[in-house]
Amino acid sequence: MPDAEMFVGIVTKAGGGSRLGFASILFTGEGGHAHDAAEGPAAEFYADLHLSEIIASVIAGSEEYDLAPFFRMPLGSVEEITYRQEVLRELEDEQLRSHIEAFAGGMRAMRVQLAQAQKLYYPYQKAIWFLRAVGTYCLCVRTFADALSGSEVRSRGMLALKAYLSEYANSDAFSALAADAAQLQDALGSVEYRVQLRGSRVTVSEHEPAPDYSREIEETFAKFRQGGAKDYRVTFPDFPEANHVEAEVLDRVARLYPELFAELTAYPERRRSYLDPTLARFDREVQFYLGYLAFIRRLEAAGLPFCYPEVFADAKAVRAQGTFDLALADSLVREGGMVVCNDFHLQGEERIFVVSGPNQGGKTTFARTFGQLHHLARLGLPVPGRQARLLLCDRIFTLFARPEQVEDLRGRLQGELVRLHAILEAATSRSILIMNETFSSTTLQDARFLGREMLQRVIRKDMLCVYVTFIDDLSRLGDATVSMVSTADPQDPARRTYEILRRSADGLAYAMAIARKHRLTYDMLQRRLAQ
Repeated sequence: MPDAEMFVGIVTKAGGGSRLGFASILFTGEGGHAHDAAEGPAAEFYADLHLSEIIASVIAGSEEYDLAPFFRMPLGSVEEITYRQEVLRELEDEQLRSHIEAFAGGMRAMRVQLAQAQKLYYPYQKAIWFLRAVGTYCLCVRTFADALSGSEVRSRGMLALKAYLSEYANSDAFSALAADAAQLQDALGSVEYRVQLRGSRVTVSEHEPAPDYSREIEETFAKFRQGGAKDYRVTFPDFPEANHVEAEVLDRVARLYPELFAELTAYPERRRSYLDPTLARFDREVQFYLGYLAFIRRLEAAGLPFCYPEVFADAKAVRAQGTFDLALADSLVREGGMVVCNDFHLQGEERIFVVSGPNQGGKTTFARTFGQLHHLARLGLPVPGRQARLLLCDRIFTLFARPEQVEDLRGRLQGELVRLHAILEAATSRSILIMNETFSSTTLQDARFLGREMLQRVIRKDMLCVYVTFIDDLSRLGDATVSMVSTADPQDPARRTYEILRRSADGLAYAMAIARKHRLTYDMLQRRLAQ
């Protein structure tokens, strides 16, 4: 009888390639098998850009599949991104998606049965639950193969899966597995035996033909039936675990059919490797697509747009229309709030957005949006917006404010400079840097000097950058910089519109308008205190 480790292995070992030309619905070639190459959870930008919140929302309810690593595993080529986008477009078809969800449901039921077999104590019961799991697996594979054979798929991933599944389902090995399981289940279903109860004594013996008195009674009194009657039959609880009496009965039945139950006992060990690793891997990987599509479907129902971005490995002329912060939108839609969309674009020699304007106007949200779009795009996923053209970046770096740590023995400014130096050392021309209120802990003069020096190094690296800062004259550093400004309502400067517009910075902080609205100007305070 297989042990606990074997059961875990059956469900989780889904690596390796395929002899039939299909290995993964997420990755082209063998590169995607190296999960250890994924960016670790300690990468700063996941928290700074609220990507961790997005991932948590997407995978909620699907914890059994361990999908988080896939969202930390960016793709390295436009071809791989196109591969995923093709699959996602097809999964928007409700009928195809229902076939895959039915297959996933069958595989989930199989895992439940395997887990139940692992929990049970009596050997015959463990073997029977294992046999049920194999039967469930064979049924869901055949059903899925039949459904997919009738589907008109076009993406490379789904076409390869369709061919693989057809060949596997019709292979001699799978046919033998299905026939073997069905034959053993039928044989067990045909077992008949006789149980006699006399006081506390239970006797199990061979089945002997005898009249079915229950049936004769029903037939005799059928003519007196008048409408429905209350059912007085007692329903016994159906616990998976057999009690000691049931186990003893089963043991004595096994003595009546020694060959059959010997075959049952040997079955789990003989079929311990029944699960096809490629289909097990597909069952897990496809949840990456299904989970994200289900996540954005709720936002689309609220009127928010999503699109498949154009992704380029070297073009720096990025743009997006009607885009938004996905984490913030998820929260606002849940609460019934309104989501403000924004546009942006870079052209020619432009590389850096310098975002300024009044506080609480959406500047940091805009910076996060820029980073989120590029990360989601390099995962091959639809991004927020009506249209998007993005860079396939190699790394995303963020430099957001961190609280000072006593044990660090460094001030906030020194900590920022150390982190920035490490970023610029590691970054390439295909990297993206997003900074939020960097150097705000020092004097205006020093912050202006450091900001200018930092941006000059970014320009020399030819990186894309978003810099949220209160020093708006940095937006006039040269052709590489573009000014983006958060705006306020002209009729009520204290009210933020959360629109980020491409225009020259005006240097207005609206502090006086806010103070006047709340009756906190010097003159107003004097009059109020004099009363």
